[in-house]
Amino acid sequence: METPRFVTPKVAPGLYTAMLALEKYLHECGLGEKLLTLIKLRASQLNGCGYCIDMHWKDLRVLGETEQRLYGLDAWEESPYYTDRERAALAWTEAVTFVAEGHVPASVYEAVKPHFSDKELADLTGAIATINAWNRLAVASRTTPGTYQPPKAAHKEG
Repeated sequence: METPRFVTPKVAPGLYTAMLALEKYLHECGLGEKLLTLIKLRASQLNGCGYCIDMHWKDLRVLGETEQRLYGLDAWEESPYYTDRERAALAWTEAVTFVAEGHVPASVYEAVKPHFSDKELADLTGAIATINAWNRLAVASRTTPGTYQPPKAAHKEG
């Protein structure tokens, strides 16, 4: 196990507070806790962020997500247990996360557009940008996976 390089909340509290403000907005924007956390888990898988994978897996379990949907997330395109809206969000998540590999293709935009309003798409994009920033902070600082304990579910969504 690697030793953490730095602890962001301690060494850059202003940055941490700003990131938490983004999270507060996203959790109030209306996209839904399960969808937000699902795209956070997928982006974290794509970025290889062990800490965030652990966190969002645990958070999804607290929200009532099934093991089948969680372990199938790596192969969501082949798996029948995601809704069309979730599939659109996952495709958008991959395109935005890998923006350096060809920007966001028009085909992905056309696939996501029927499932999200312009505001929802902006919020979804903001959520993806935010989790990518969290992933980069956790990977660069070598935050230790496995230490996260999820809060008790205040509410569960379907």
